[in-house]
Amino acid sequence: MNFDNRSTSNYSNHTHSASANPVDETTESQSAEMRFGFKATDLIVYPAHGVGQIVAIEEQTVAGACLEFFVVYFVKSKMTLRVPTRKAASAGMRKPSDPAAIQQMRRILGQAPHKARGNWSRLAQEYESKINSGNIVAIAEVMRDLYRPAVNPEQSYSERQLYAAAVDRLSGEVALVSGMTEAEAVRELESLMLAEVRRSA
Repeated sequence: MNFDNRSTSNYSNHTHSASANPVDETTESQSAEMRFGFKATDLIVYPAHGVGQIVAIEEQTVAGACLEFFVVYFVKSKMTLRVPTRKAASAGMRKPSDPAAIQQMRRILGQAPHKARGNWSRLAQEYESKINSGNIVAIAEVMRDLYRPAVNPEQSYSERQLYAAAVDRLSGEVALVSGMTEAEAVRELESLMLAEVRRSA
């Protein structure tokens, strides 16, 4: 996802429309401050949904208690999520990976795939857990192990679904960190795995 132009613009537009709603000065002040390592306008990665942006920090009264939430908007799915500020870290919300982590993930993709053993139902659960962990190294392992080049397209529907989910999560974050489009990120990541396939052939 290219956040330097199109996508950043989408996030900015959403932020402006959100801030156009009537809010008191206290809320605006809180939104500008750091909360548990995050502040409004930060781009983040959320395990189950990928790259998003904190567009506001708001308070709501729930069961008589005043709770504070990060309001996170995901451009790709056009979804808004409210995450309790105190539970953001335990929920796995984090800042985008640094270049060193991205490089480690690329090395994983360039390795030979792991030959998984066991029944598919158990393996599928393991793959799904890795994808939803938000850990880019674990997600890269799923992408690498489920990759099937065009010359060998045999792959079940559930394998394709899991592979597509892993690609979506990785390409979104790589695009953000590397300043490219998601399509460019997908091509780059798959080229690493294809090179390994050709070396092993």
